[in-house]
Parts: sequence; structure tokens; C-alpha cells
Amino acid sequence: MTGTIDAKTLRAAFGDSKELAVIDVREEGVFGRSHLLRGVNIPLSILELKIRELVPRMATRIVLIDGNDGLSRPADVLAAAGYSDLSILDNGVQGWADAGSELFSGLNVPSKVFGEHVEHHCGTPNISAADLKALQDAGENIVILDSRPLNEYRRMSIPGGIDSPGAELVRHVRDLAPDPKTTVIVNCAGRTRSIIGAQSLINAGTPNPVLALTNGTMGWHLAGLELEHGADRTYGDVSQAALDWSREAAARVAQKYGVRCIDVATLRQWQAEAAGRTLYLLDVRSPEEFEEGHIAGSRHAPGGQLVQATDRYMGTANARVVLVDDTGVRATMTASWLIQMGWTDVRVLADGLVQMPCVAGPHIPSVPECDAVTVPTVSASELDPAAVTVVDLGTSLAYRDGHIPGAWWAIRLRLADALNRLPKSKPIVVTSGDGQQARLAAVDLAALTDVEIRILDGGTDAWRAAGRPLEEGYTNLAAEKEDIYYLPYDREGTIEEAMNQYLTWEIELINQIRRDGTLVFPQFAP
Repeated sequence: MTGTIDAKTLRAAFGDSKELAVIDVREEGVFGRSHLLRGVNIPLSILELKIRELVPRMATRIVLIDGNDGLSRPADVLAAAGYSDLSILDNGVQGWADAGSELFSGLNVPSKVFGEHVEHHCGTPNISAADLKALQDAGENIVILDSRPLNEYRRMSIPGGIDSPGAELVRHVRDLAPDPKTTVIVNCAGRTRSIIGAQSLINAGTPNPVLALTNGTMGWHLAGLELEHGADRTYGDVSQAALDWSREAAARVAQKYGVRCIDVATLRQWQAEAAGRTLYLLDVRSPEEFEEGHIAGSRHAPGGQLVQATDRYMGTANARVVLVDDTGVRATMTASWLIQMGWTDVRVLADGLVQMPCVAGPHIPSVPECDAVTVPTVSASELDPAAVTVVDLGTSLAYRDGHIPGAWWAIRLRLADALNRLPKSKPIVVTSGDGQQARLAAVDLAALTDVEIRILDGGTDAWRAAGRPLEEGYTNLAAEKEDIYYLPYDREGTIEEAMNQYLTWEIELINQIRRDGTLVFPQFAP
């Protein structure tokens, strides 16, 4: 049975040590405009696809939040999935604000504000884009390490920069900057991963001077400097000397921040206790390493991205977290940051990849609701877009960048309204990125219309893989573009104003979190 909870009681719950998942079910674009600091966004449109990954324990205390426009459907979805401790926040987000509590904009805010906290607390040194360009022009002894995943780096990067995602920095820095006189400059797109990456190297005792690039690639662009596109410079195999140094460095970091290890026997015990205590088993290595072989039941969460966006990987506060890698370096560095963020029960698994059964390939989440769908499918090779109405449930950004010609874009939650905009009478074929959300939406549509419904087998990914043509732009919209929160680089037209707003927002977070009071970071010596 679903109950209610008021803002005062929820605020008190944030301060206890019990497990708590606060799930905001609004579309990401709406969530990004105004939400609770510690709310985790799982839009109703993808709730079945994400909930078991982010909140794996069925008895978890869950509080559901929306814009005070009715929560019966998400509560019903979770109850049907087996979740048993559900409450709804009285009056939603507005009820929280009416109680005098703070509302935040943006995404991944706990991680973003943590980056600002680290810079203030540790005095992380930085360098402006103009000063970095002057060092480059003067031929100074520097190396630029980009702490983002390779796909982000390839999209745009600082000229001459080398891709080295956050968790890889300590492991590879002695190979990438073997001369201790080389100044190491760490960048990301904005601020957080630049700060955390630079401070990781400093915490590890890197002998080189280390600086964070102020405002990352956005700062570079705003300074009127040219970014590089399509670069592929990255780290190579780690040398034995660099690995030995990084292990010693990680051991020092572990001692300072209280990073502890567990053995395989303890992990198996915790796995056996997962019905009573949430356990996140996260592999922090690169995507390629994970797919080559990972512990059965683990999920991929590259260390730098996990720190950058904890709420995309872990939806339950006060849970157990076990991090996995091959040497302990990446897991230890990542664990040190999670501990500083306030995750109190974090461990590194010792020798787990050697002692436990491993499986190859990507992690494929279990979605029983998708498995139960019986709506007929059509293959990419058979589909004739001119003979049907194609409804695309992927993100609006993905739709803009490439969709099946003539397809209409819609939001699953708004399908009843979308039907009023779609062409009449034609059969409807539903698609999404990998086809999973389309399966769920097809069931929804079948309950709303007598028109024949089919699912594109494998979704738009299968259409693309078959080499079939794509159309770009917002050609046919059957809903408002509120499904995702558009970041500055994703906006159309002039982006400089959006960049400046974004950077100002990040910097101001440190003051806003003090007013909020629901998240206090542990104090360690700088």
C-alpha cells in the first residue's frame, strides 16, 4: 500500500542512516529546471527500464516525487514490480519548496556541488584558457589530460590534449608525463571533472605541477580559442614502472581517506544479504575491459563518471558499494572520492576478477515488463516508413541527430496527446534507441487506439545498423521537448550565453548547498 510523506518528515529521513531512495518521476527536462538536491531522476517514461538497476532491493524505502500532478501510475508500476515500501511526497516539488526548503536546477547536482566543495576545501590550483594557450605558444613543457570518456573527447577537445578519463589519470600519469618538471593540466567540458581529476593527481602525490583548466572546453571556447574535433590521442598500455608507482600512490590515498578492501568471501556474504541490504557491485574499468570479462552480476561504472554522476548509477542512499578493477588503483581512487562525498560503506574488492566467475559482453539489465510484451514486431529490412506512421520514443536529441525518415517524435508519458497530432488510420510502428522503451510504449498505445500497432525489432539502432537512411532535425514533433535537459553543447544556435549560465550555475552551487542543509560532506584535511 502506498502512503504519503510530508516535507518535514522527508527532511528528517535524509539525516538518518537507513536506506532511502527518493525518485523523481518527471521527465528529465522538467526535473532539470527544479528539483530536490537528493532526488534521483527516473522519468516515468523509462521507469521500468531503470528502476531495478538504481534501486535493486525490493524492500527499499522509496519516496516518489512529481510536480503534484498525480503519482498513481508510477506507484502502481513499482508495486507491480514488487517494491513494497512506497510513499508519495505531499504536494510534490512545490510542497518541498513551500516548507522552506531549497530547490535546485541542473543534473547530477550532488556530484557537481562536490566538485566545487573540493576546489574550495583543497585549494585546487587552476589555469585559465588564455594562460594555457600562452604556455602552448611558448613551447613550454606541459601535457594536457582530458578526463572525459573518449566519445566526449572526440566531440571536442583542447588542441594537443590526450584523453585520460578520470579513473585512469593516476594509473597513467607517470607514462604520460614521465618528466617531473612537466606541468600536467587536467580538463573536462566544464569544471567538475577538471577539479576532481587534478586533485586526484595531487592527492596521489604526483611529482609534477598539476593544474585544473578553469571551465574546461567551455572556458576555452568562451576565450575565443579553437577547439579540436575528432581527436583520438589516448593513453597506451601502462608500463610496469607507472603501475608500481600508481599502486603505491593509491595505497597512500587509501590510508588517508580510510578506503578498505574486502575479499571474495565477504562479497559473497553481502550478495547473500542483498534482500536485506542494498549492494552495488560496480566495475570501474574502461568499457573495453568490462566487455572483455567482468564479474557476473556487476555493472559498468567507469570511475570518473561514477564520481561525476553518482545518481546515474546508485539510487539508494546508505547502501553498500563494492568497486572492482584489476589492480586496485582505479577502484581505490574512485572509492576515496565516494567516501569524501559521504558514501560511508564503500569497499574495494581484492582479486575479485581472478577468483570469481567472469562473463564477457555488455551488461544487459533485466526488464520483465519488456519480456512480457506480445505486440507484433517488424524488422528494419521489412519496414516501409511511407506505409505506416513511425513513432520514435528515443530522446529528442537523438531524434534531432538522426531518425527514420518521416518518423514522429513523442514522449511515452504523453502518448494520449500525441495521438491527436499523428496522421490518422495508418498502422503505427513504435521505435526507440534499442527498442526497449518502444516495447513498453506499444502496450500503452494499444490501450489508447484501435489502430494496428507494431514494434520495430531492435529499434532505431537496428535501422541504422542495416544501413537504412536517416533524416535529421525536429521534423515531426508530437510532444514538447521536455524529455531531456539540454546542456550548452547540445543547444542549437548561439551557445555562448548558455555556457556562461551553466558555469555561473556550477560556481553558485557551493552557496546553495549550504542553504539546503540536506547534504553535508565529511571533512578531511586538504
